[in-house]
Amino acid sequence: MITYAIVETGGKQYRVRPGDCIDVEKLDSVVGSTVELTNVLAVSRDGEITAGAPFVEGVRVLVEVDSLGRGKKLIVFKYKSKVRYKKKMGHRQSYSRLIVKDIVTESPDPATRPIKTPRARKKVTNGT
Repeated sequence: MITYAIVETGGKQYRVRPGDCIDVEKLDSVVGSTVELTNVLAVSRDGEITAGAPFVEGVRVLVEVDSLGRGKKLIVFKYKSKVRYKKKMGHRQSYSRLIVKDIVTESPDPATRPIKTPRARKKVTNGT
Protein backbone atom coordinates (compact mmCIF):
# COMPACT_ATOMS: atom_id res chain seq x y z
CA MET A 1 0.00 0.00 0.00
CA ILE A 2 1.29 3.45 -0.91
CA THR A 3 1.60 5.72 2.11
CA TYR A 4 2.56 8.98 0.40
CA ALA A 5 4.09 10.39 -2.79
CA ILE A 6 6.22 13.39 -3.63
CA VAL A 7 4.95 15.16 -6.76
CA GLU A 8 6.21 18.12 -8.75
CA THR A 9 3.90 20.73 -10.24
CA GLY A 10 4.45 24.39 -11.00
CA GLY A 11 8.17 24.08 -10.27
CA LYS A 12 7.53 23.09 -6.64
CA GLN A 13 7.45 19.75 -4.85
CA TYR A 14 4.65 18.55 -2.57
CA ARG A 15 4.34 15.55 -0.25
CA VAL A 16 0.80 14.23 -0.65
CA ARG A 17 -1.41 11.51 0.82
CA PRO A 18 -4.95 10.56 -0.21
CA GLY A 19 -7.34 13.09 1.32
CA ASP A 20 -4.80 15.94 1.51
CA CYS A 21 -5.65 19.44 0.30
CA ILE A 22 -2.83 21.42 -1.36
CA ASP A 23 -2.55 24.84 -3.01
CA VAL A 24 -0.46 24.77 -6.20
CA GLU A 25 0.32 27.21 -9.01
CA LYS A 26 -2.78 27.78 -11.14
CA LEU A 27 -3.66 24.85 -13.43
CA ASP A 28 -5.61 25.19 -16.68
CA SER A 29 -8.65 23.21 -15.57
CA VAL A 30 -12.17 23.88 -14.33
CA VAL A 31 -13.50 23.42 -10.80
CA GLY A 32 -14.69 19.87 -10.17
CA SER A 33 -12.52 18.25 -12.84
CA THR A 34 -10.05 15.44 -12.16
CA VAL A 35 -6.39 15.99 -13.03
CA GLU A 36 -3.54 13.48 -13.21
CA LEU A 37 -0.17 14.51 -11.80
CA THR A 38 2.41 12.26 -13.48
CA ASN A 39 5.61 13.93 -12.27
CA VAL A 40 6.01 11.68 -9.23
CA LEU A 41 9.52 11.99 -7.78
CA ALA A 42 9.25 9.44 -4.97
CA VAL A 43 6.78 6.98 -3.46
CA SER A 44 6.64 5.42 0.01
CA ARG A 45 5.30 1.85 0.11
CA ASP A 46 5.08 0.12 3.50
CA GLY A 47 7.92 2.22 4.91
CA GLU A 48 10.24 1.72 1.90
CA ILE A 49 10.93 4.75 -0.28
CA THR A 50 11.23 4.34 -4.05
CA ALA A 51 12.89 7.20 -5.92
CA GLY A 52 12.59 7.84 -9.63
CA ALA A 53 15.29 8.78 -12.06
CA PRO A 54 13.96 11.52 -12.42
CA PHE A 55 10.34 10.29 -12.13
CA VAL A 56 8.83 7.05 -10.86
CA GLU A 57 7.38 5.17 -13.83
CA GLY A 58 3.83 3.81 -13.64
CA VAL A 59 2.74 5.98 -10.70
CA ARG A 60 0.33 8.89 -10.96
CA VAL A 61 -1.59 10.98 -8.47
CA LEU A 62 -5.28 11.69 -9.12
CA VAL A 63 -6.48 15.04 -7.77
CA GLU A 64 -9.73 16.96 -8.00
CA VAL A 65 -9.75 20.73 -8.52
CA ASP A 66 -11.65 22.08 -5.52
CA SER A 67 -11.39 25.81 -6.20
CA LEU A 68 -9.42 28.51 -7.98
CA GLY A 69 -8.31 31.58 -6.12
CA ARG A 70 -5.75 34.26 -5.54
CA GLY A 71 -3.38 34.62 -2.65
CA LYS A 72 -2.86 37.45 -0.23
CA LYS A 73 -1.58 40.72 -1.69
CA LEU A 74 2.16 41.21 -1.37
CA ILE A 75 3.62 44.70 -1.48
CA VAL A 76 6.81 45.20 -3.48
CA PHE A 77 8.55 48.50 -2.75
CA LYS A 78 11.63 49.61 -4.66
CA TYR A 79 13.64 52.55 -3.35
CA LYS A 80 16.96 54.16 -4.26
CA SER A 81 18.36 56.75 -1.93
CA LYS A 82 19.51 60.17 -3.11
CA VAL A 83 17.96 59.89 -6.59
CA ARG A 84 14.26 60.38 -5.67
CA TYR A 85 13.31 56.97 -7.05
CA LYS A 86 10.60 54.94 -5.40
CA LYS A 87 8.06 52.52 -6.81
CA LYS A 88 5.31 50.69 -4.98
CA MET A 89 3.68 47.64 -6.58
CA GLY A 90 1.37 44.88 -5.43
CA HIS A 91 1.18 41.24 -6.49
CA ARG A 92 -1.43 38.50 -5.97
CA GLN A 93 -0.49 34.97 -7.04
CA SER A 94 -3.20 32.79 -8.61
CA TYR A 95 -3.51 29.24 -7.28
CA SER A 96 -5.57 26.07 -7.62
CA ARG A 97 -6.72 24.22 -4.52
CA LEU A 98 -6.47 20.46 -5.11
CA ILE A 99 -7.83 17.52 -3.13
CA VAL A 100 -5.80 14.32 -3.50
CA LYS A 101 -8.15 11.46 -4.36
CA ASP A 102 -5.80 8.53 -4.94
CA ILE A 103 -2.24 7.47 -5.70
CA VAL A 104 -2.43 4.95 -8.55
CA THR A 105 0.31 2.51 -9.51
CA GLU A 106 0.28 0.28 -12.56
CA SER A 107 3.25 -2.06 -12.45
CA PRO A 108 6.61 -1.96 -10.71
CA ASP A 109 9.40 -0.77 -12.98
CA PRO A 110 12.97 -2.05 -12.65
CA ALA A 111 14.27 1.49 -13.33
CA THR A 112 13.12 2.62 -9.91
CA ARG A 113 15.40 1.92 -7.02
CA PRO A 114 14.63 1.69 -3.31
CA ILE A 115 16.55 4.10 -1.13
CA LYS A 116 18.25 2.44 1.79
CA THR A 117 18.47 4.27 5.07
CA PRO A 118 22.07 5.03 6.04
CA ARG A 119 23.60 2.88 8.74
CA ALA A 120 25.76 4.22 11.50
CA ARG A 121 29.44 4.01 10.58
CA LYS A 122 32.01 2.49 12.85
CA LYS A 123 34.61 4.85 14.17
CA VAL A 124 38.01 3.67 12.99
CA THR A 125 41.02 4.39 15.14
CA ASN A 126 44.67 3.81 14.28
CA GLY A 127 45.64 2.06 17.48
CA THR A 128 48.16 4.74 18.38
